[in-house]
Amino acid sequence: MNISHESIYQALYVQGAGSLRQELKVEKALRSGRTSRIPRSRLAGVITRGNKSWVHGAEISLRPPQAEDRGIPGHWEGDLAIGKQGASALITLVERKSRFALIRRLSASHDSPTVISALIEMVSSLPTEVKTITWDQGSEMANVKDLKIAHPVDVFFADPHSP
Repeated sequence: MNISHESIYQALYVQGAGSLRQELKVEKALRSGRTSRIPRSRLAGVITRGNKSWVHGAEISLRPPQAEDRGIPGHWEGDLAIGKQGASALITLVERKSRFALIRRLSASHDSPTVISALIEMVSSLPTEVKTITWDQGSEMANVKDLKIAHPVDVFFADPHSP
């Protein structure tokens, strides 16, 4: 017989009345300390995975049309590829018109400050102006403001779950 953890919690929430409810609450038998089911979206003050403040105001729909049709150079797309077990990572930047690619290896850390500093070095090494960079909504771009301070480049973020 297989039973999911959700079924167990549902049974506790439904039966959690009277003394059982008090016991669950006082002894913190349930990790959250709640004795009734409340969706995470309704919990006040909880930071969820969906809270990506660096994305707001920089959606791909706001990207200039010149970047979309690949008419002029200077518009780039980037991504972070993480290796097996997170041991290493690659940053890729591809220019949309010429398809010229820059690839940089990151050894151990691929957190936001490390990725942004590598991007600053990559953009600084380019002889031409970088107008826009389009990236996915990964947390590695949380410090994108540091890139914008170092270089006058507009960064846009792709829609979630899109290729």
